[in-house]
Amino acid sequence: MPRHFTFDAPDRFLAAAIGEPGHREFYLQAARGRNVVTVAIEKAQVAALAERLGDLLEEVAERGVELPVGVEPIDGNGLQQPIVEAFRVGAMTLGWDGERASVLIEARSLMAEEVESALSARAAEAEDEGDDEPASSESADVLEVHLSPTAVRGFVAQAVRVIEAGRPPCPLCGLPLNPEGHICPRRNGYMH
Repeated sequence: MPRHFTFDAPDRFLAAAIGEPGHREFYLQAARGRNVVTVAIEKAQVAALAERLGDLLEEVAERGVELPVGVEPIDGNGLQQPIVEAFRVGAMTLGWDGERASVLIEARSLMAEEVESALSARAAEAEDEGDDEPASSESADVLEVHLSPTAVRGFVAQAVRVIEAGRPPCPLCGLPLNPEGHICPRRNGYMH
């Protein structure tokens, strides 16, 4: 049975990482009171989420919506313990809720995407075979969060700090540098 976690103006919504650079695990965590939901996410997804949220606020402002000024800071205490992963994020959607004057973030589980892909392939096969029965699919687990524009700006600033706390990029190829260096494609496989 799919689970749907909804947080309307949560007390906290943050991205965080656990572990040493190069071996970090990334998470999104939403909390309201004692209700805490933590989902696993990839570093690239955190970076994309932060970038797209910034773009969304700019687009909303360009369309004439007057947004509150300022940034709602996120406390630097990291993830609330214990960390219990509800699911691994596969897809995210963003939107502007004009009635609430808030940003909607939906993170869907990875498993559901894999199921959808397999079901689409089966539906295509069934269509080729003349089978008219629709394929059934289980819905994804979903984390739904509604944030004010000031909370979105706080999340973006905090997420950027988490991303930048990782390994520095190689000045030649842009790949992450390990403390001992890395085999750089721009140096024909020699250590940099």
